[in-house]
Amino acid sequence: MTDTPISNTQFARELWRRLESIHAVTYFAPETMEGARSLGVHGFWRAYFGFRAAPLGACSAGVVTAAFFGFSPAMVARAIPSVWELASPVDLINTRGASAAAALRRIASDELSWLLNDGWPMQVLSEAIANAKAGHLPLFLANRDVSQPDDPVVALWQAATALREQRGDSHVATWAAMGFTPIEVAVLFVAAGGTTREALQPNRGWSDDQWSDTSSRLSDQGLLTADHVTTAAGNDVIAQVESTTDTLAWSPFAELKTTDQQRLLDALEPISRVIAQSETIPTVNPMGVRLIDDR
Repeated sequence: MTDTPISNTQFARELWRRLESIHAVTYFAPETMEGARSLGVHGFWRAYFGFRAAPLGACSAGVVTAAFFGFSPAMVARAIPSVWELASPVDLINTRGASAAAALRRIASDELSWLLNDGWPMQVLSEAIANAKAGHLPLFLANRDVSQPDDPVVALWQAATALREQRGDSHVATWAAMGFTPIEVAVLFVAAGGTTREALQPNRGWSDDQWSDTSSRLSDQGLLTADHVTTAAGNDVIAQVESTTDTLAWSPFAELKTTDQQRLLDALEPISRVIAQSETIPTVNPMGVRLIDDR
């Protein structure tokens, strides 16, 4: 534990790294695909869209496209709404939680026991979820409404998921308020070094022509160079969005003392680190999360 007081921005970003590590096992652990197959849902992306969208109910492709924001509408439409014909949202919610918990137990059994034996971190996460403002946060609010699981590991994963989606919804709302489209955000994210084009473009369903046209448009606006790197103006836009996102992600924890913010980060670090070391989640990933801070 460091003696230097942590800033709100540092807390928000470091909390995201830890919560994203816990949450993201649901995308990459084999238990997730096994759970999907048990419901008759086959294929990575059909499982992904079904599991993640399930708290929204049996909604349309348009709703999922808007809530997820980063995906090509055509890619979403290949899974939604047909996945609801294979499994109900309730069954998908229950299976995704059980699958994620099984993966977490396999990867980080000792760290889970230590974390859950100390009831304080889960209490803080639960209070933050309850205290978060109900703005334009569809995925967060849908996850907050999920019934409290009896299994404490499922409950931890669900809490991490709800708060992860609170940050994600805030991020989306900020970009949208500034007038940017999903593919413009994706191109800027790659150009700024947030992740690679290879990791993001095919995993969001954008064609090469769509990507090239968007890059040209952003270059004309002075946000990208001819070499597809963000300009100073592009970096300023990204910094503004990230700053606003950090503020909104920190807000549910505003009543938490600075020392307790650091205590929470310290409590979550061991499980986050062992998940990263397991290489379950790719080091270069579409979320752009840095799994381990080795500074």
